Amino acid sequence: MDKFRAYRIDEVDGKVSAGFCELGLDDLTAGSVVIKVSHSTINYKDALAATGAGKILRRYPLNGGIDLAGTVVSSDDAEFKPGAAVLVNGCGLSETVDGGYSEYARVDSAGVVPVPDGITALQTMQLGTAGYTAALAIHRMEQNGQLPESGPIVVTGATGGVGSVAIDMLDGRGYEVTAITGKADEEAYLKGLGARQVLLRDELDLGTRPMEKALWAGAIDNLGGDYLAWITRTVDYGGNIASIGLASGVALNTTVLPFILRAVCLLGINSVDTPRALRLAVWSRIGGDLRPRHLDTIAGRTIGFDDLPAAFQAYLDGSVTGRTVVEIS
Repeated sequence: MDKFRAYRIDEVDGKVSAGFCELGLDDLTAGSVVIKVSHSTINYKDALAATGAGKILRRYPLNGGIDLAGTVVSSDDAEFKPGAAVLVNGCGLSETVDGGYSEYARVDSAGVVPVPDGITALQTMQLGTAGYTAALAIHRMEQNGQLPESGPIVVTGATGGVGSVAIDMLDGRGYEVTAITGKADEEAYLKGLGARQVLLRDELDLGTRPMEKALWAGAIDNLGGDYLAWITRTVDYGGNIASIGLASGVALNTTVLPFILRAVCLLGINSVDTPRALRLAVWSRIGGDLRPRHLDTIAGRTIGFDDLPAAFQAYLDGSVTGRTVVEIS
């Protein structure tokens, strides 16, 4: 195979650097499936990794990109035939193995998922890890008894990728959704995705009591910190809280009272290490009853591979609404 382009992240003298380079297949981390990558995405995690603002990579150097979609070139696993449309999200991409910011990727077959019927490779990357994480959260909540008739679901960090897709999916399933955002000018966007109510983060009264008035039947939280603590105090009896993000902090200052008096359940959502059977089930639902209806609104922004380096800072600044697809080849 000829040389191909990749966006590679390295660390020299304790400082992270990233840029385009040419690689051969033998330069990639080991794997049983070779994929010609057509699309990837940008996630907050990708921006942290590429800029060094967060410690994401566990080894250097690696190609960036925690998502990829494309077609199989060769495979040692009989399940994946050359030409098959596939995707990979999480599974150590851009953490322990080379990621999706490359014209070719070589990955372990255990993380490869066939593109679900009814959606395209491009659409899988409009969703990416963010969309998959939103679907995984809803799937786990419903496994734990969450129902639309139980009452409203609150979604924090609502204009981000996870939040936007979660609102769309929840509304499609018949849930009443309240969106919480720090962006006052995005109310129309959020209501267009299905939010019935939009609350501004800075105008919330988080309270100080061990339990506050019950407001929600469940929650998908992308913030952590004081906001997650407030949610634990305001979710009603038997409600599920899917904890996904930490944009507002990693500390959780609360008490056991909501968990033992209201039977609130806190569900940790890990999109990287999902067992294969669960990963396949969630992607199957994404192609079915959890398929978003507003993907072009959420992820209508596509950039070329050359434009990738300039796109990361906006994610660190928190100024991005929705999702970005990167067209690799």
